[in-house]
Amino acid sequence: MDGISVTRRGDSPLLRVGVTGRSAYGGGVRRTPEHLAAIASAAVPLLSARAVAAEPDDAADFDAALIQDGAGRTWRVRSPRHPEASLRLENELTVLRSFTPAVRADLPFELPTVAGTVRQGPLTTFVYSHLPGERLRIDDVRSRVLAPAVGRSLAAIHGLSPDLVEDAGLPSYTANEFRQRRLNELDQAAGTARIPTRLLRRWENALEDVSLWRFAPTVVHGDLHEDHVLVDGDRVTAVSGWTDLHIGDPADDFAWLVACNDQSFVDVVLEAYSMALPEPEDPHLMHRAALSAEFALAKWLVRGVTLDDADMIDEARQMLDELDHDVERTGGWELSTPPPAPASVDAGAGPGSPDAGVTSSDDASDDVSDDEVASARDGADVPDEGVTIDRRSGSQDAAERPARPTGATRISEPDAVTTRHPIIAHPGPEPDPAERPAMPAVPPSIVADDADRADDARDADAVDDAHRPSTTGRSTGATAVRHPEDFRR
Repeated sequence: MDGISVTRRGDSPLLRVGVTGRSAYGGGVRRTPEHLAAIASAAVPLLSARAVAAEPDDAADFDAALIQDGAGRTWRVRSPRHPEASLRLENELTVLRSFTPAVRADLPFELPTVAGTVRQGPLTTFVYSHLPGERLRIDDVRSRVLAPAVGRSLAAIHGLSPDLVEDAGLPSYTANEFRQRRLNELDQAAGTARIPTRLLRRWENALEDVSLWRFAPTVVHGDLHEDHVLVDGDRVTAVSGWTDLHIGDPADDFAWLVACNDQSFVDVVLEAYSMALPEPEDPHLMHRAALSAEFALAKWLVRGVTLDDADMIDEARQMLDELDHDVERTGGWELSTPPPAPASVDAGAGPGSPDAGVTSSDDASDDVSDDEVASARDGADVPDEGVTIDRRSGSQDAAERPARPTGATRISEPDAVTTRHPIIAHPGPEPDPAERPAMPAVPPSIVADDADRADDARDADAVDDAHRPSTTGRSTGATAVRHPEDFRR
């Protein structure tokens, strides 16, 4: 989220939360570990510091120290450097209070506990009970045994009930809202006119690829990285830094793994994560994680511009230029889905080949005899001289396939197994009117039928007249003209 600082990892210019050694908010005075020990003594009664040491943290936002008291207990002090950071710590306090004993018991790791606070003007310093373990170092080969535990821990976070976040009044985003938020941030970054065009186009293409953003929102830690994951042996003992908990894209919690030099570590993390969750695997999880890691550089630049911090701006621009060069040289991480591969087409069955639309299914081959197929083909004007058709596959040997005559019409599958009606028009070249046989106004069969009916009617009238008395106004032997329907009674 917003609590970011920059640390290089090898040759990668990607962002990782770490120590920069200076404040992003100019004018803040850095507190020494001894000063933090004095604040902790005021926050926790009876805490008497015997030893103190600096603690790595987001140096742009916080000063931190570890303190050991007379009883041998260890405490962690975290003091904000500006009001925004203080607000994040207060959000974390709300989050930790929402983790009930039942929720904590279900997690495979421990959570921080706030032991006391001290407010100094607009800033509040927090003292936490110390958590067991040491910080994870994913580039250390000895950390490979930890990959399954890291994957299961991520799954446990993302499997938390959304009610925990919503009841605490923390941010919640749908997939579309999250994508729109990123688009707005991209517009803000582009407005600085300090980001290489290639990167802007690259990020915009990823954000416009809607298939990437079809994910199920989950509870997200929001500030996950090595310094917030404590380990011991092959297990994760604790997770800290809960300042940015929200409901959103789970890929954000994987962004810190993009800069890992050991891809096998990442693969094992993803495998353990997928096995621990009941939901279907998200095929674009690491695409969005890579985008989040790259885009953090743009957010760092925007933050520097907002604070008018020349050093932060220069640092961000340098890393953006390095990332741009890396993308130009190697292509970088794949951020969007590749276009679908074109459907393979048999070289001998193209649009211009006679069998391009002629197929025969297994059922059709069982129900239609060879003679019927040949008769249908003749009726459909399908050239079959020298053509050998495999009824199972619908294919024919390219060497035996004759060329389609000029002007011939491509026939669809239904036409290939049925004869054409002599009157129904079919697509194709219009025949010459001179060659078309003349069609009588009335079909001959209908004329002959009506003539026979008329003869029968005259015979019937003659018989009737022989037994019927003469009628005034009607000539004997005359036959009235009647409609053919009258004789069908």
